[in-house]
Amino acid sequence: MSLVEGRIGLGGKYGLAAVRGLFLTSALLTLTVLGGCGNGGFHPLYGSALINGSAINERLASVDVAPIPGRVGQRIRNELIFQTTGGGSPAPPKYRLDIAIRESVTSMLVAVDGNAGNQIYGIDASYSLVRLSDKKVVATGSSYGRASFDRVSSIFANVEARQDAENRAAESVGEELRTRLLAVLASNQA
Repeated sequence: MSLVEGRIGLGGKYGLAAVRGLFLTSALLTLTVLGGCGNGGFHPLYGSALINGSAINERLASVDVAPIPGRVGQRIRNELIFQTTGGGSPAPPKYRLDIAIRESVTSMLVAVDGNAGNQIYGIDASYSLVRLSDKKVVATGSSYGRASFDRVSSIFANVEARQDAENRAAESVGEELRTRLLAVLASNQA
């Protein structure tokens, strides 16, 4: 008796045939489901599949990210430019992405003397994607990023910790906006 037969209580030649039949059935079902993905409405989100006659990476590279004020805004813009072009040169712009951000800091673990032991840095970003050919707003929405950091007695350490939290939150917002852009550009509405 094998380990599988002993675990599930199947013994003899009929028990082994049942296990083999179950395995074969699940393998065929998996292949059937996965085989239909290429022909149906499922498309790879991060692949270079053709959508409306052009590769999604080319469509992403044609998005011009408008300048965003402030250090964190510049960080989000740089993150988006790198993620949409892959570090290469951008294509001639067909879309413009306008982003407005609002920053906040929330104190946590506040001691009796009023000093916070921990803070959460937050970014709330609202965006609109504009098609340049007819100035039509194709998509609007919002995104947010949060990152916590500890406060200590060293001023330099506090500044560095906050900047690190700002960078992490900006990266989070940039990644989410890229995913939303992929979804919009992959649809037939863009």
